[in-house]
Amino acid sequence: MKKADARKIVNLLKEAYPDATCSLDFKTPFQLVVAVMLSAQCTDERVNKTTPELFNRCKTIEDFANIDINKLEQIIHPCGFYKNKAKNIKLCAKQVLENFNGEVPHTMEELTSLAGVGRKSANVIMLEVFGIAEGIAVDTHAKRISNLTGLSKAKEPEKIEQDLIKTFPKDTLKDINHLFVWHGRNTCIARNPKCKLCPINKFCKHYLSLTKS
Repeated sequence: MKKADARKIVNLLKEAYPDATCSLDFKTPFQLVVAVMLSAQCTDERVNKTTPELFNRCKTIEDFANIDINKLEQIIHPCGFYKNKAKNIKLCAKQVLENFNGEVPHTMEELTSLAGVGRKSANVIMLEVFGIAEGIAVDTHAKRISNLTGLSKAKEPEKIEQDLIKTFPKDTLKDINHLFVWHGRNTCIARNPKCKLCPINKFCKHYLSLTKS
């Protein structure tokens, strides 16, 4: 796909979803780190219902590092995989305190050195906290949209991300994360995509194949 067409896709999605922003609620950088961890295999809506109690109890990174593991598991239980997530939250808090002087780092290498933070999470944190759009967070929505449209044939998130980075102009990367999530939730739905209503269907290989058959 030409970069000009890629830019058109971004513009069309921005028109369709003018309010597309990060769906996770947070007030501090480390709160976002925690929220992103909790969002793994869980909806943002559920995370936002769970974090108020947690953030009220843990007001500092030290609080996250010191909270009783059983209490933490109890609070985040609704988000699933709570034992592993609780372990990572406490360890991550300790790493930020010990390795980064209590400040959430802002580079990909540093962020991915933290427990529970992979490349996708790091991309979200870099964009939302520091305004750095170095890459694209490839979640289930970005993967589905990329494969259906033909933007990428890859299955691995890292390879999909590289395909998207090569295709989209650098100045649009900051928008793609939000736009793909909103498009995936509202139109390019996994089980029943609304292809005829899709604002970018003329660029979609899947839709074009349907119209030809």
